[in-house]
Amino acid sequence: MNEIVVISIGGFIGAINRFVISKKLQNSEGFPIGTLTVNLMGAFLLGMIFGLEVKGTLYSLLGIGFMGAFTTFSTLMLEAVKLKQVEKKKLYYSYLLSSYILGIMLTIIGLWLGRAI
Repeated sequence: MNEIVVISIGGFIGAINRFVISKKLQNSEGFPIGTLTVNLMGAFLLGMIFGLEVKGTLYSLLGIGFMGAFTTFSTLMLEAVKLKQVEKKKLYYSYLLSSYILGIMLTIIGLWLGRAI
């Protein structure tokens, strides 16, 4: 039961942070920079958490709770579909490519940095 409470606390903090960061960065030009930023930050941080070999309650708080609520794959997919529906193909492809390519790169960098510390 304690683990559920810890995950819930992390999730609450992660969701609030995602909301605040996404709203501050989002622009009206159509490109979902807020979600992209949050997901790239999340990729880096989760790689770092893994690289640091965080375990136990701290992993439940940060890795499962916070990061699970902070990053948002479903929003990424919804925003990509919306861009495609309004025929913003350039934004659609740049959003997906930057999300995946930069996300993988930042996860690797975070993992490497976490192991180096």
